[in-house]
Amino acid sequence: MRTENQKKLVVTKTHFLSKKRTAFTLIEATIVLFIIGLLMLLILPNLTKQRENAQATHREAMAATVQTQIDLYMNDHPGQDSVNLGQLESEGYLTKNQVQKVKDLKINVEGDSAQLPE
Repeated sequence: MRTENQKKLVVTKTHFLSKKRTAFTLIEATIVLFIIGLLMLLILPNLTKQRENAQATHREAMAATVQTQIDLYMNDHPGQDSVNLGQLESEGYLTKNQVQKVKDLKINVEGDSAQLPE
């Protein structure tokens, strides 16, 4: 038979095991926050790199667009040796927004070529 102390121990263990938890403990919450922070440290630099790649691709595409328009202008005006942004805009080869974007991106239009800044 069980002694009085053994009965109390069994009751205490049963009570502890049957007790339902309704919230996270402080340690569990801390671990979750640590994992989220670690994931953010891994993801954010990659997002920044992707943004830089997208901007570089945009600059290259804009320079290619301007170069194409310069080539079209030069074909339509065979006697000219050079062209500038004002001529491309006034003749309708580039829009006002495109000219502003070229200036913002600092794309150089010299002679008959468009060049990206180095």
